[in-house]
Amino acid sequence: MGCPSPLGPASKLATNPPAPRRIFKPEGAGALRPLRHRDALLLLGAIAFAWGTTWPVTKAILEYMSPLWTTATRSAIAGLALFAIAAGRRHIVLPRRGDVPIIANIVLLHMVAFSSLVAIGLQYVPAGRSVVLGYTTPLWVTIGARLFLAEPLSGRQAIGVVIGISGILLLFNPASFAWSDSNALKGNALILLAAFCWAASIVHVRAHRWVSTPFELVPWQVLIATCVLAALAAAFEGWPPVSWDANLVMLLTYGAIIGIAVPYWATVTVNRSLPAVTTSVGLLGVPVIGVLCASIALGETLTVALVTAMALIIAGIAITTRRGTPVQR
Repeated sequence: MGCPSPLGPASKLATNPPAPRRIFKPEGAGALRPLRHRDALLLLGAIAFAWGTTWPVTKAILEYMSPLWTTATRSAIAGLALFAIAAGRRHIVLPRRGDVPIIANIVLLHMVAFSSLVAIGLQYVPAGRSVVLGYTTPLWVTIGARLFLAEPLSGRQAIGVVIGISGILLLFNPASFAWSDSNALKGNALILLAAFCWAASIVHVRAHRWVSTPFELVPWQVLIATCVLAALAAAFEGWPPVSWDANLVMLLTYGAIIGIAVPYWATVTVNRSLPAVTTSVGLLGVPVIGVLCASIALGETLTVALVTAMALIIAGIAITTRRGTPVQR
């Protein structure tokens, strides 16, 4: 699945952070510069497409590999790509002590918990339904920010939360959901738990004062997450008996490079070039693309209940994020 990005908007960066320790010093040509508005919108659309298509791709990988090894392998490939991007920009920066809390947060709650829970849940839940449930996260962020950060909740945002939750309830309507199916219950519960973990991570990110910039930390976060995921996979799933073929290599490459590494890099540029609210609304296209791609590529049925629930959830998120709450992927 498109592993949600830990990169916050540029406005969240520390105003005058301490000078980071660099392995490679950035050259002028390698510095990120804002894009023209049209180019930034096109890049935002490309990010939404990449993350949306990654959910059915991950579902397809699970036909070859177990969930934790799927997540660990994608993370390893993405980590190599991210270090290559950073090295190409001559901008590999060692994390500082003040970065430790945010690294631990994003690694454990986002890159490990969210990704693993989604991968396990995808065994039992269609990819289209999974991406809709996974992208309920901004609703939980709005509630969490009110409870733990004392952020005000406007009437409009409260309405948005109610609309979004009504979409979630529609997905679990007894007329369309098999409550007697234990696998369906487990899979849906895991996807929702993943969304809660992602929301908790974002709430902490919102309260964090950055030392290094988000992208400077991502390669290290992915490296640490890969080690944790590989250890968990070895402990709970053993060594994976994988039947390697060209299709699996292609799926893993797409899921890691297009689904994780490139969008993480591109998100930095988009956040520097567009208002946070524009990015938030633009990324609402991710579940739409995910549902459509799952229908086309995997033959999943587009039910009236799923489409209606998706519309309600997206509408609710659009209302709650109008003030600029980042929908991080």
